[in-house]
Amino acid sequence: MMKQMLGRASHAALDLLFPPQCALCRRAGSLLCGSCADDLPPADGRRCDCCWMPLASGRLCRHCAAAPPSFDALRSPFIMDAGARRLAHELKYEGMTALAGPMAQLILERTEAPAAQADRPADVVMPVPLHRARERARGYNQAAMLARSIAAGAHLPCDARAVRRTRNTEPLAKTMHREERLAIMRGAFAARPERVEGLRILLVDDVATTGATLDACGAALLAAGARSVRCLTWARAE
Repeated sequence: MMKQMLGRASHAALDLLFPPQCALCRRAGSLLCGSCADDLPPADGRRCDCCWMPLASGRLCRHCAAAPPSFDALRSPFIMDAGARRLAHELKYEGMTALAGPMAQLILERTEAPAAQADRPADVVMPVPLHRARERARGYNQAAMLARSIAAGAHLPCDARAVRRTRNTEPLAKTMHREERLAIMRGAFAARPERVEGLRILLVDDVATTGATLDACGAALLAAGARSVRCLTWARAE
């Protein structure tokens, strides 16, 4: 108890000396102000029920209709543009790990919050893992930061050790073609059966582009005995 009180006191002192600023507009008061949060580009309109890509008509995109991914559904509150892109970049590359809290809160507020569902369609939250070498170089895994905050907000456990990346794949940002991304990520993950068997898993990452990473990670979880996989990301590239 005393340790918690001292921790809160030290945070309060730091806030007095260095008031938090909005990461987008630099207004003092919070890491992400309400005005900037309201201006983030929503992933709205008609979308694929499975991968959340925009659709002109129907329920599934042509890719999901032809070859369904391993996960049941992906949801993202924002498109990867404007302020949503800047926040994702600050979290992933600039060491702004404190942004994970407000970003996770917005994910839960603007998508289907698992804990609010009557049937609790998730038993545990898991982040998409980085390869050990890449996590050492970066110092943290941004997906794990989001996953822990989402789990806390949804009142669910978080397990960051149930699945690991077995290959240090090349950055997918250099490979835009969907089929190339799927091939690069195939077999890149392995899950621990004793930690996933029979569980409904909420898989978290920062951004979904083609869904290749989520598909490969979900496939490893299902192969290890997971009951189902649903995905949440901060943003959806279009």
